Amino acid sequence: MITREKLAEQLKVYQSRSQHKWNSTLIIFSPKPQLYTRTDLTVARVVALLFGVLVIFIFVAFYFRHFWLSLILICFGILLPVCLKISRRRKLAIKRERRMLLPLSM
Repeated sequence: MITREKLAEQLKVYQSRSQHKWNSTLIIFSPKPQLYTRTDLTVARVVALLFGVLVIFIFVAFYFRHFWLSLILICFGILLPVCLKISRRRKLAIKRERRMLLPLSM
């Protein structure tokens, strides 16, 4: 049965999600599937900043003709989003599994 509290909570969640549309671009750099708290947003910003600095270091290494260093940095640049995507999928799988363990009466 839908109660007034549930509707108010859903409206609050919807408003908080729609209020920060620019956060959807940071989900790529977040280890969690959604950005609910400020800490999630801060972690995503730090990882995005780290990725940007890594890209700048790759260009600088290419400019100074340090090809091995640039190759290693490119590997880290590819590995960073892949690891974040794997962690997001793992957290979603754990959440889905935990939901399936609940009794049907709930």
